Amino acid sequence: MQILTSLLTLIVLARVLGHLFTRWGQPAIVGEMLAGILLGPAVLGLVAPNPALSGIASLAIFLVVLDAGLEMNFQDVQAAMRGRGFIVAMIAFFLPFGAGAAVAWAFDLDLMRTIFLGLCISITAMPVAVKMLDEMGLLQTAIGRYSVSTAVINDILALFILGVLLALPAQTSWAAILSTGGMVTLKLLVLALAVLGINALLDLLHRRGIDVSAGPEKLAALFGTEAVFGIVIVFVLAFGSLSESLGFHFVIGAFFGALLLDKRQFVAERYADLRRTLSSITGGFLAPVFFAYLGLEFQISALAEFGFVASVLIAAIASKVLAGWLGGRAIGMSNREALGLGFILNGRGAMELVVASIALERGFINQGLFSVLVLMGVVTTLLAPISFNAAVDRKMRERYRETGQL
Repeated sequence: MQILTSLLTLIVLARVLGHLFTRWGQPAIVGEMLAGILLGPAVLGLVAPNPALSGIASLAIFLVVLDAGLEMNFQDVQAAMRGRGFIVAMIAFFLPFGAGAAVAWAFDLDLMRTIFLGLCISITAMPVAVKMLDEMGLLQTAIGRYSVSTAVINDILALFILGVLLALPAQTSWAAILSTGGMVTLKLLVLALAVLGINALLDLLHRRGIDVSAGPEKLAALFGTEAVFGIVIVFVLAFGSLSESLGFHFVIGAFFGALLLDKRQFVAERYADLRRTLSSITGGFLAPVFFAYLGLEFQISALAEFGFVASVLIAAIASKVLAGWLGGRAIGMSNREALGLGFILNGRGAMELVVASIALERGFINQGLFSVLVLMGVVTTLLAPISFNAAVDRKMRERYRETGQL
């Protein structure tokens, strides 16, 4: 099937199923992923994953993360990543990593496959969590802030370990591991300093009464209102490119770049127009393509070794939900709130597939394990919103938004 026909088919079915699932009280992403599974090699075989669709999916991730960053406040996320939020993130990373390592040991996998299985189970897909929370109107709640900050920290940790593994020489030694780890740490510090430095500069300008919005307004007067959208895209792309050049996934830098932008840098009306434009492009077109593309990655061949597949799925789901619940309880959340946090964190998808693809490409894992990891990403991403909705219905969510209590 030609790329445009494939894209049209994906969009139409993803939008239709997404709308149906919304009518049934579930987030649209469940229907969008099912559209990919139905159209992909697993069922009908009408649309296959290919580089062109992968590129469009990457653009979709970028815009989903950009939209989320504009929705959220840098100070809120920064606060959630410190102190209690860091506790949640550590539990949510290392408990699932241990569960993955235990499954690998039980099935006698080698060291590299053990590490990559642990990494992929440890990850929470930030774009998936963000889209799900945004659809439910929970981004600005405690569950939303802790979910996003945990996803960011988990993804950074996973990419940090991945960076060390990819940079290791053929003949490894403890000295080489320490040296490589030090270099990757330095790169991570460069990215953190860039984000914190620009945030400090913007805060300083704001405190001194300097109108930062004057710059975008002058460009809009010169080149039209579309110029503001272009400025935002370029600004966020710059952070994404910096992140990618340092060896991390571009989505990490893009998220923090978008997070730095808030209403202070724009006239209120201009900011509202920007959000509407971005939401129309993302929600109406690119986000459904991204989630449908995740469904395309599902392969029936992954089910061949049933015992191993079942063990991976049980370990991935149970460990992440348990980690979210333990982390939530440790910071004072109620039982239901902590359980909801665990369900949200269970979604993997995007980042897990990035790590698995790199591992396959470099020969660290084989096609069989890759297919299992894709299956895990699809299943956990589908389960995350369904299980959350089962625990926290619409009336509870409305009350939670108003009172902050479940």
